[in-house]
Amino acid sequence: MRVRRWGTALTLLLTATALPATGLGTAIAAPARPSPRPLPLARHFDNRAVSDNSAPGAADFDGAGRSLSAQDLAAAGWSPGSALTLDGTRLGLPRTAPGAPDNVVADGQAVAVRGRGEALTFLVAGTGGTAAGTGTVHYRDGSRSGYELTAPDWRSGPLSTKAVTLPHLNAPDGQSAGPARLYAVTVPLRAGREVASVVLPMADESAGALHVFAMAVRDTGRRTGSWAASTAGYRAVGPWTDRTLRLVVHSGAGGPRARIRLANTFAGTPVDIGAASIALRGAGAAADRGPTPLTFGRGQTGTRIAAGAEAFSDPVDFTVPAGADLLVSIHLPGTVTAAPVHQEAAQLSYLSTAGSGDRTADAGGTAFPETMTVWPFLTGVDVEGGPGSIVALGDSITDGVKSTSGTNRRWPDVLARRFQAQHTLPRYGVLNHGISANRIVTDRYPGDGVSTDTGGVSAQHRLERDVLAQPSVRTVVVFEGINDVRWGTSSDEVIAGLRAIARRVHERGLRVVAATIAPCEGYPDCTPAVEARRQAVNAFLRADAGAVFDATLDFDAVVRDPQRPQRMLPAYDSGDHLHPGDAGLKALGESVDLRKLLPGRR
Repeated sequence: MRVRRWGTALTLLLTATALPATGLGTAIAAPARPSPRPLPLARHFDNRAVSDNSAPGAADFDGAGRSLSAQDLAAAGWSPGSALTLDGTRLGLPRTAPGAPDNVVADGQAVAVRGRGEALTFLVAGTGGTAAGTGTVHYRDGSRSGYELTAPDWRSGPLSTKAVTLPHLNAPDGQSAGPARLYAVTVPLRAGREVASVVLPMADESAGALHVFAMAVRDTGRRTGSWAASTAGYRAVGPWTDRTLRLVVHSGAGGPRARIRLANTFAGTPVDIGAASIALRGAGAAADRGPTPLTFGRGQTGTRIAAGAEAFSDPVDFTVPAGADLLVSIHLPGTVTAAPVHQEAAQLSYLSTAGSGDRTADAGGTAFPETMTVWPFLTGVDVEGGPGSIVALGDSITDGVKSTSGTNRRWPDVLARRFQAQHTLPRYGVLNHGISANRIVTDRYPGDGVSTDTGGVSAQHRLERDVLAQPSVRTVVVFEGINDVRWGTSSDEVIAGLRAIARRVHERGLRVVAATIAPCEGYPDCTPAVEARRQAVNAFLRADAGAVFDATLDFDAVVRDPQRPQRMLPAYDSGDHLHPGDAGLKALGESVDLRKLLPGRR
């Protein structure tokens, strides 16, 4: 008999198979192993994580009597049995009442899982510290693959990668201040193979317990990203009450059917979407013809997006031309006081007046007298079919800061037009996931709560959401690091961060290309020490020769002044000596050998 203590429950594991008898005729019981027959995850639940505030002692998540508040979860939109989309994966929350078993402590259980996709997402948390272990995926063709799963601690894990934060803890003696956190963690699958079952990691009694609440296969489908933007922060807005946002975005790749992606990233409360539509832009806020209505969840006019989650509209028959301005209209029927935003849109969008109601069907623009220069909630427009997507992961230079607003002259825009203008290579979509002030190593925005800082969490912490979960990603271009070296991060730390990004991208079977850091002499904080760190990172990238990255783009050489290489060529300088202007961004986009971005090439 082996006795293990999880929470306050004692689990007795007995075996029916004895070892051979000893000379005394005694049978010694062998340690039991979990049943090899895969069962649905809920059949394995052996731990109670959630309690009602009226009975806070009915659950014991961590072995110390503490638990999550059912009321806090409901306030965040995380109700029992609801379906949430996290990092592109639709996960079903346990259909259990407070105080009932709602998660399993991982210990080698075989879980029945079905699906075909590129990744497997777990909703997890660790108790007693960060929990980690190695499991196995079994495929229907008889093959299998291993995976490593890490669950950050529910109390002390990082804010920047959490799925949701809750404000309280329940305990037998009542409720106290939190926080408490749950995490969505994704691991790679073998491409093209259908999952049959998953074996969870074995428990490590010397470390934290790894709790699994939900799991599902992520399949980004046969889609190509046409436009995208990263959530850069969560900032106060409005308040907006019963208004319609009309957001202007510019397509890259085209296709015959479209869907949009809305995100409530970093939020603590759900947001209601009353209606949405998509249209080709005419002039200003006016469409060239009546907008096409969008639905959610197989035909619903609107949707509620839980805290930290996202929502995809149903695909609709709407032809997205390559290189066209689109209008995406979103009706907010309630009062919104804070929103996830992409701050540096370099594009004017529109807003109806307070109390004006649902104007998503308006073809004209008169209902939208107010303007804004951010993109709230909207993070993507995808088209069906096509060859897939290239993702540009970067900072303000990729974001297009100092480019001419409304003209789509960011270097990823230039790259997108080049792909669409040729017919020799696949006509990939190019997704711009640059965030102004972003860093590789450290978070600028902490990842939780209303803040004026919209520099985003670090490139490493947003990699899953902004890169790996994008539709049919083929190649990632990393052009980042100037903010790290400007703000004191050592070159060794930046290089380690770049290595970590490359490793994670390669684990997903994707191509990863790095660009050297552009010069910045003349910008107030670009000191000789900053230049030395920049040169050290660039020396690593130039010497890489395929050891870490599949290819290198020498963006430094493209824009630097040959007479003074530590500064930008004046013709390419926007005037602040850090950001290229339109001419410099065009030079970057046109310098890329498109063949270097093709998957499978080194």
